[in-house]
Amino acid sequence: MVSQPSSELTVRGPSSVVSSRSRRHGRGRSHAGGASYLPQNEFPVFTHTGDVEIFVKAGTQTNRYLLHRLILTQCSGFFEASTSQEWSRATTTEGGGELARIGEDSGSETGRRSREGVKKMWRYELDRGSGNDDIPMLVQKENSSSSSVLGSTTDGRPPPVRNKPPASNPGFFRSVANLSLASTATTSPLTQDEQDLLNDYDNLFRVFYNHPPALDPIDIANAYIQCKSLLKLADLYDALIVVGPRIDHHLLQFNSRLWKQIAKYPSSYIKLGYLAQSKTIFQEALIHVVGGWPVCERHIRHQLPDAVLDIIEDKVEDLEDMIGKIEGRLFRLTLTTSRGERVTPQNSYLDWLVVSLFRQWLADATSPPPLPLLSSRPPALRSSRHRHAHSDSSQSTPLPPPPSSATAPLTPNLGRVYCTLGSGPSTYLGHDECKRFLKLTPELYSRESLKKFERRLEEVKAMAMDTVRPLMRSSLLGESHNTAYLVCSRIDESRDFPWLEM
Repeated sequence: MVSQPSSELTVRGPSSVVSSRSRRHGRGRSHAGGASYLPQNEFPVFTHTGDVEIFVKAGTQTNRYLLHRLILTQCSGFFEASTSQEWSRATTTEGGGELARIGEDSGSETGRRSREGVKKMWRYELDRGSGNDDIPMLVQKENSSSSSVLGSTTDGRPPPVRNKPPASNPGFFRSVANLSLASTATTSPLTQDEQDLLNDYDNLFRVFYNHPPALDPIDIANAYIQCKSLLKLADLYDALIVVGPRIDHHLLQFNSRLWKQIAKYPSSYIKLGYLAQSKTIFQEALIHVVGGWPVCERHIRHQLPDAVLDIIEDKVEDLEDMIGKIEGRLFRLTLTTSRGERVTPQNSYLDWLVVSLFRQWLADATSPPPLPLLSSRPPALRSSRHRHAHSDSSQSTPLPPPPSSATAPLTPNLGRVYCTLGSGPSTYLGHDECKRFLKLTPELYSRESLKKFERRLEEVKAMAMDTVRPLMRSSLLGESHNTAYLVCSRIDESRDFPWLEM
């Protein structure tokens, strides 16, 4: 065996050195003025070191990736399992070329593989499935010694030298050019779904190699759609733990616009926050969902795992308990006489009317509307059917139980009521309402009594405002301008982020 001169090694150098030099000095242009060809060895095609070839086809376009099994298995459970000894369909190729000779002097894996003369290769192709509802998925295929794209070999070596072809025929080249133009003209453009599919896979592999994904940095609505699609793909390949932080970082750059979107679409963002394992997004959306429950329930009941639904229902129950305690305090609010006694119809009739008006308003505001009557007919006209139904009650289907506090649609209304109580005395039971109420007792109505009535009512309103203060606290990171529900739920990091318990 004849050893290579040392000067050759010095001139050629390792592929990484050559690649970096070429990037700094005009892509390796020769001094003679021609451009020398250097095989690519960077993302997405690592010609010299890649051992996993991936073809993603959508419509008329095919994207080729030549990546590393080590990186893919570290980022994706799918690739870790499919390239394992049990499931792998890897083929072996002869290592060699200039990289093999250089690697012999090193203790690297590349050098070891080259000395053995064997290199494992894996090949994946995107399978669209046979039905419209099938999810496109990468499928491992039997590899071959050369790839089908651009005639490049899988081991990265240049093609063998051929004999010089005969003199070219101008007519032949014109025919080939016309054929190429005709083929290009008949190629249909990609649909939006096909382009999105290519973008999602490209973003997935970019994240694996610590490159920022190509996501919209301006339009947050478009960025949400892209992030949701990328997370769905990452979930398919068991790579959420790697992709999630990138999504979190990108969306948090929108700052106040993100909080407004979460407040507008909490049901959508709580799922995104869960998949991305983003504490910030998940917490913000969870507070909105709990405050608006059960209005949000129909949107997320079948979209979230049981662990998330359990957390939501626990928070709803905690909020209902707090509301119940504060509601009891509100109904016990009262005024006292100058001697410190609770007002009654006997010791201060006018002040007692003030307390009565406030309690009546609170009861009307916090009670659901009355249920409509089932029938306008008197009981005697429908008694025979009613008795027949009750006679077979043991064999009939039982009536469903009444809705519990966790599912009854009261929270949004209660939230609006308590926000009204907490916003100030002037927002309810104004001058005209007081005047109409006091006129119901003509013997008490006068300008002086009306002023005293309104003054004492202001005292009750001030006590009510102080009572509902715990419900007025906002746990949101962004500003809350919505008065339809409460946003005071506290999030406990030790038990309210479901992915930390996995």
